[in-house]
Amino acid sequence: MTANEDQEMELEALRSIYEGDDCFKELSPVSFQFRVGDLDDSKSFLLEVSWPENYPESAPCISLDTFFNNRLSAQTKQYILSKMSEQVEANLGTAMMYTLFEWAKESKETLMENHQPVTSAVTLISSSDVMNNSTSVSKKKEKKEQLTKAQKRKLIGRTDNKGELPRGWNWVDVIKHTTEQRESKC
Repeated sequence: MTANEDQEMELEALRSIYEGDDCFKELSPVSFQFRVGDLDDSKSFLLEVSWPENYPESAPCISLDTFFNNRLSAQTKQYILSKMSEQVEANLGTAMMYTLFEWAKESKETLMENHQPVTSAVTLISSSDVMNNSTSVSKKKEKKEQLTKAQKRKLIGRTDNKGELPRGWNWVDVIKHTTEQRESKC
């Protein structure tokens, strides 16, 4: 049997085994994703596997570089990949996707026993930016003129329900000012 025939047979088997399973996703005829664990489980991870041209005689490419795995530490990812590589070596030359996926499901607790959820660098940067932004906003607020209680009461007394001053509220002051200027000229 040629490598392509082996791949086609294994692909058909995977499609029939994992039909309707939301843990398995076929990205292309030679690339797959398999989620180990539930979506809401902090110890779940997503394996991305792609077949090279001469699979199963050569090892599939296994990756944990998906966004779903951003909470896994580099050490945890490396540990999972090393254990998966051991399984690949043991099954080299045979159709191994089902075996790998099932082994990962059964070994999830062992693979994730030292897992400590990490906060991604992107989150840390954005939180510090938020902190800096809130600090600058509070500095701007400090520069704003502070009104006394009496001034606030007087201002509230002059405003309507929208907080706006009624049209012409300062006309009296304008008229006084213009009449004073006229009187001083005369």
